Amino acid sequence: MSNDSYDIAKTLEDNYPFWDYLDNSQKTDLVSCSHIRRYSPVSFIHSRTEECLGVILVLTGQIRTYIQSEEGREVTLFRLGTEEVCTLSASCMMQEITFDIFIESMEESTLLITTAACVHRLMEKNIHAENYIYRQTAERFSDVMWSMGQLLFSSFDKRLAAYLADEQVKSHSSTISTTHEQIAKNLGTAREVVSRMLKYFEKEGLVSLGRGTVTIKDSQKLRGLLS
Repeated sequence: MSNDSYDIAKTLEDNYPFWDYLDNSQKTDLVSCSHIRRYSPVSFIHSRTEECLGVILVLTGQIRTYIQSEEGREVTLFRLGTEEVCTLSASCMMQEITFDIFIESMEESTLLITTAACVHRLMEKNIHAENYIYRQTAERFSDVMWSMGQLLFSSFDKRLAAYLADEQVKSHSSTISTTHEQIAKNLGTAREVVSRMLKYFEKEGLVSLGRGTVTIKDSQKLRGLLS
């Protein structure tokens, strides 16, 4: 998809509240260093050890930010959908962020990416832009801390029940299109652990399992596990 498919200036104006506080040269600079990229499902977007990508605005689709152990185990930090912003992909301009993060598209996704160098220049010259970027970064770290708290302090049956209930709300359907491997990545565990717990949920009448699907049969009982 080309940049011509979107009015980048209008998109920036609609999604970044600091736009009205920029002078004309700053607006021109921001537009010139912002571009559209399209990613297919389960495709790699970013690693902190590689290209310093910049600030990501999700136009369509969904992306996942995660960390990875030396053994290859993944722990999802947060997921972002339409009109949400990721600043950790520009972490190279923030020396305080020292851990490696990875970002992938979970489905067909269109992103507006503003280069890190451009954002850095803007933050140095405009307090409104600086406040916005740091506020977004704080919100993302709040998501990270919530995920870590769930991983460390919640039992896996509660975590899986919360995940399924959340996916049911997001998809507006009791049938969730996903695999055991995808759930394992999102919850930071092994596929075998997910499969065992899903089979237990199925035995208890909470869900039914199909090829690439999990159908919630008893939402009330599933949510009862969260109390």
